[in-house]
Amino acid sequence: MTKHSDNKQKHWEIFQSLFKQVEIPAKTILLQEGKISKTMYFIEKGCLRTWVNNDGKEITTHFFFEGDSVSSIESFRTQQPSLYSIESIEPCVLQVLSQKDFQSVVENSPQLQKQFEEHLFKRLFETQQLAFSFLKNNPQKRYEALIAQYPHIVQRIPQHYIASYLGITSVSLSRIRNRR
Repeated sequence: MTKHSDNKQKHWEIFQSLFKQVEIPAKTILLQEGKISKTMYFIEKGCLRTWVNNDGKEITTHFFFEGDSVSSIESFRTQQPSLYSIESIEPCVLQVLSQKDFQSVVENSPQLQKQFEEHLFKRLFETQQLAFSFLKNNPQKRYEALIAQYPHIVQRIPQHYIASYLGITSVSLSRIRNRR
């Protein structure tokens, strides 16, 4: 665990009494696109993904692993319908926090407000990187960037989710992986 992770963990301990631990199987929908997010998830063990429905086709938009927090943050904060779904890829152990509890603690903690702001900036930056990657890079380069950022992804994430995230077919992803 890094020093940053230790500090992050220490600040989040304020929430400890408000957390509810849940264990969920793989392929569990935690939030359906179009519903209002009322929950934030902290991943203790497992992997989640966010995805959108495009005329019946699931398009993966992000992967989350141990130590990450996940919610449809826009929906969580604005009470507007979520733009995407959240689903478990693996069996997971999650710490769950309600929107009401999260709001009350963050409002009373300048340190957590700052940390939340940093988290939002990080998510915005990651989203921008992905968007610009689609504009500037071919699928091979997008795959290489993904592997550089998440080297363990090929062991944990099914190929069809990775292909969806990269905006290509599973067959194209197989070709890219065979070229490496």
